Amino acid sequence: MPASYGFLSTYPPTQCGLATFNAALATHLNVGHLGNGVVRLVAGDDQGGLAVDKTAPRVAHTWHTDQPGGWTAAANALNRFDVVIVQHEYGIYPGDAGDEVLPLLRALKKPKIVVLHTVLAAPDPRQRVVLERIVATADAVVTMTDTARRRLTERYQVDPRKISVIPHGANSHTSTASTGRGAVPHLLTWGLLGPGKGIEWALRALAELAEPRPVYTVAGRTHPKVLEHHGDVYREGLKKLAADLGVADAVRWEDVYLDQDALSRLIRSADVVVLPYDSTEQVTSGVLIEAVGAGVPVVATEFPHAVELLADGPGLLVPHQDPVAMAAAVRRLLAEPDTTSRLTGLAGGPTLRWPAVAARYQALAGKLLAARTPAAAASVPA
Repeated sequence: MPASYGFLSTYPPTQCGLATFNAALATHLNVGHLGNGVVRLVAGDDQGGLAVDKTAPRVAHTWHTDQPGGWTAAANALNRFDVVIVQHEYGIYPGDAGDEVLPLLRALKKPKIVVLHTVLAAPDPRQRVVLERIVATADAVVTMTDTARRRLTERYQVDPRKISVIPHGANSHTSTASTGRGAVPHLLTWGLLGPGKGIEWALRALAELAEPRPVYTVAGRTHPKVLEHHGDVYREGLKKLAADLGVADAVRWEDVYLDQDALSRLIRSADVVVLPYDSTEQVTSGVLIEAVGAGVPVVATEFPHAVELLADGPGLLVPHQDPVAMAAAVRRLLAEPDTTSRLTGLAGGPTLRWPAVAARYQALAGKLLAARTPAAAASVPA
């Protein structure tokens, strides 16, 4: 009988990239085994709004992170499964630098895999200590890029033998046929919106492009935490900037969190995906992986994941906050069909698809289970 998996993460109906990632991984590890489950992290009264796929595992327990001591019941729920997969991201766990995940990890009696979504280049002292203790407590650690692995092994005191690199999975977008290049090219950025997304630089790049100017779609809700603390100031500021630049008529704002079918149709309608992010820290980007997996050319700023994936592959890199360079890269992709064909031909193929990614997690879990004897399992302290 296949192993059962317990997952610790945010999870739909929460609307965030981490929840979407965990739902996809859990669904593909759920094939042939209906005994998997999720311990869902919820901050406050998070009702979300993203539908859960019918094939996704059930929510076995909810950890309300705004209530003290919730890790105890979460650990008890996770110990009912054969293998535990813990998603780690800053801001989702309570405590100083999210340190309440540490007693939970120590209480787990089953093999545990921790997936690191962010590895900071310059953490503060507490962030460093917490991440080093997470790695020390885990049986295995997954980073999604070689960049993150190198950063972890070179800048933190960790055991490199625990670390595996498994890429972020991509959905198959072949079921929704591309509409093909129209008379007016289509540029696309999607994902939760907030400062640091760099949309202002993409708008300035759009203004640099000659007529017929492309249509630029910015799809995605404002990030819930940004909306809670600042309202929709960022989006409104972007709309004003577009008007000031004279490109308002060329920008489509889709203030929605797209389900998979709608997102696939949107991606396949794009001629170029633009990722103008300000971040120099981002070692994992699900949006980047989805674009590459769909075979759509990408223009991205030089954030770490883009540098690793696009330097010899399906896109062009541009400096941060450089709309002239961004416009030139878009212009090149739109004007040279041969270049576009060459770049999209290096999209990573089936190795980026979720079934292949889930199979690598399954193989890693199998190794941990094979190494775990009944006597060793009984000796793990609660």
